[in-house]
Amino acid sequence: MINDLPPGCRLIPLAVRGDERGRLVAIEQMNDAPFAIARVYLVYGTTPGTTRGHHAHCALNQLAVAVAGSCTMMLDDGTSKVSVRLDDPAVGLTLPPMVWHEMSDFSPDCVLMVLADAAYVETDYIRDYDQFAELVLSSGPGA
Repeated sequence: MINDLPPGCRLIPLAVRGDERGRLVAIEQMNDAPFAIARVYLVYGTTPGTTRGHHAHCALNQLAVAVAGSCTMMLDDGTSKVSVRLDDPAVGLTLPPMVWHEMSDFSPDCVLMVLADAAYVETDYIRDYDQFAELVLSSGPGA
């Protein structure tokens, strides 16, 4: 697995259960998802060549799982960037606050499920990268 993820980001293996009839992955709050789940949303039917995301959150915690197909998640903590390919419904990626993220390279069948620890609040979004970079700089060591 990838070792150079931004602080707070990690790939979480999800338990796969099943038998000859098929597979099942269950995600429980405070167990598989490291937080209480308040919202679930799906990203799908993404137009080829489209990128999504382009934001960070002030306080929101999320867990992203490609339940079908695949996409690439670029993660940026303000000092370094890393890309992670999500292509396994038995692996979740944690997205803590203050990590800029962009999704791209969606396969035609991609369904990205995201679990969040709070309802949608527009003021929690940082949609301007320069503002994000300033916030990271101002909250760094010695700030």
